[in-house]
Amino acid sequence: MTPPALSRRERQVLDVLHRLGRATAADVRAALADPPSDSAVRTHLRILEEKGHIQHEQDGPRYVYSPVVEREQAGQGALRHLVRTFYEGAPVRAAAALLRDSELTDDDLDRLSALIDQARDSGR
Repeated sequence: MTPPALSRRERQVLDVLHRLGRATAADVRAALADPPSDSAVRTHLRILEEKGHIQHEQDGPRYVYSPVVEREQAGQGALRHLVRTFYEGAPVRAAAALLRDSELTDDDLDRLSALIDQARDSGR
């Protein structure tokens, strides 16, 4: 089961945890651009834990947080949210925007073509 969708700030906090591996609330706050208050960071960490994205262990008086959800799985959830929000739930519209607005190399296009062929062959 996919964990619930994340807010923008929750995604930022989770990204920090993926980069650091393990971190305290103070570590997370220090790594955020335009960081919120200490209590806001702790609230985001609590929410992420309730949603099943992270876990904590106690290290003396501090909690040390780490991701439960792999980065790729979190990315898939964020991508689904992006497609629903900006492309009316149509992956082909998102792909068309990416193709139109990106600086894709010939190798990138070959890889995308191979992935499309693979999806077609697997009956997707």
